[in-house]
Amino acid sequence: MTPRRSIRTALVAGLTGAVALTATLVGMNIASAAPVRHEAETSPATCQGTIDSDHSGYSGSGFCNTANTTGAAVQFTVNAASAGTATLGIRYANGGGADRPADITVNGSVAASASSFPAGSWTGWTTKTVTVPVTAGTNTVRLAATTANGLANIDYLDFEVTGSNPPTTTPPPSGSAIYVAPNGTDGAAGTVTAPTTLTSAISRVTAGGTIYMRGGTYNYSATVVIPETKDGTSGARTVLAAYGSERPVLNFSAQAEASANRGLAVYADYWHVKGLTVERAGDNGIFVSGSNNIFERTLTRYNRDSGLQLSRQSSTSTTASWPRNNLVISAESHDNADSDGEDADGFAAKLTVGPGNVFRYSVAHHNADDGWDLYTYADYDPIGAVTIEDSLAYENGTLSNGTVFNNGDRNGYKLGGEDVPINHVVRRSIAFDNGQHGFTYNSNPGSITMANNLSIDSAERNFQFSAGSHVFTNNTSCRFDVSGGNDQTVGATSTGNQWWTGSNGSRCANYSGALAWSFASDGRLVVTLGGRTVSL
Repeated sequence: MTPRRSIRTALVAGLTGAVALTATLVGMNIASAAPVRHEAETSPATCQGTIDSDHSGYSGSGFCNTANTTGAAVQFTVNAASAGTATLGIRYANGGGADRPADITVNGSVAASASSFPAGSWTGWTTKTVTVPVTAGTNTVRLAATTANGLANIDYLDFEVTGSNPPTTTPPPSGSAIYVAPNGTDGAAGTVTAPTTLTSAISRVTAGGTIYMRGGTYNYSATVVIPETKDGTSGARTVLAAYGSERPVLNFSAQAEASANRGLAVYADYWHVKGLTVERAGDNGIFVSGSNNIFERTLTRYNRDSGLQLSRQSSTSTTASWPRNNLVISAESHDNADSDGEDADGFAAKLTVGPGNVFRYSVAHHNADDGWDLYTYADYDPIGAVTIEDSLAYENGTLSNGTVFNNGDRNGYKLGGEDVPINHVVRRSIAFDNGQHGFTYNSNPGSITMANNLSIDSAERNFQFSAGSHVFTNNTSCRFDVSGGNDQTVGATSTGNQWWTGSNGSRCANYSGALAWSFASDGRLVVTLGGRTVSL
């Protein structure tokens, strides 16, 4: 499925130990300032390609036309009077016929991964807006192509500091913490100046202790395991966190695709994992069989099964030991794809999970199969009810590079399987432009609570619930660019819903236009459509 509208993403750096639940998706406070323009053809900007002027409508004396290769980049040097957040206005044109996504980094840390630059025309200049964290003084903003097509043509960057308060970050390191770095060694002391390895730090840490990971890429060929012998406690979770605002990347590209080849496996209870990127594992990026854990501001991408999955540790695990009471918050999972395209979801709590697992303020996009998968086997005990709230699923079934997986289910939220009744809860969440259904019961004849959700332009149905006693309250279904079937909603439907039955309801007027999203400094998910903040 080719994206039909532009989608803008921004990740505002910042980690919080406690994020308050709100009833709506809300915007950040913005302070006004005059943007400063930085032309791509003018030093100190650099262009890994040529400065061209053969397509009209550009600003200045030309534009950057990068080489058609992965990693080709344009870089700008900007200045911020104070630390905080800034808005980037990236003017570009793309007449290549396909999206040309880019990683957007600020001072070496990824602010938006595989961010979309949709196709249009070479003279159809468009401004993409992204919100990023900045430090006081000089900052480097870099756009690097994530596909072999290179970047779109880049005309200029407008830079404007829009928030003077710096994002909340991991608390300053304490003297008892263990420090890990890409160049650390097993036998090192684990201090800031003598960092150790992650596996060594896990073996040393005690309940309630802290492991800080410095920024950079950590290359692994074997699963990194947090074993069940390393439980934290209810009063003192063990912390595995990025150091400050740095971004550690756990890269498992050396693994072959195989079910045993997971990235980070968390078998322990009472851990708090935050600020880590896990990519290119042979199976799940992060696999969780422990309970009472928190996964905050994690990014799972390019893994060869679901990006972050909750399931039992092994086939001998008892039902009582299935993972329960885990919180996934302010997380992103994208471009996870297995070779047959049938299993790799953004987030999964399926097959063998206990009760009390919650996903909040999280985003699943461009995964081969579903955004969320809550599948249940009839041959197993029923899984526990899962709550998904204040979250977003878009363009699942199609990767960022345009690859379509027709074998996958391609839903935004898949909420069941095999006629097993489970009473999940989904509220204040958005499905946008997914390859099959936006929200689907998927043969779950239970009583799913569906409240204040929004589904737009699913290829088949925005809401598909063909059996059960589901409870629907204040949900909205809209179509603008994609034809599809009427919604099916079997259950106790209240009068507050606006379903698609051939025309849009009155609320849809608020939900037209391009999708954009970001994480606020406190971790809340902010979604806009057509520049308007979505409030559900």
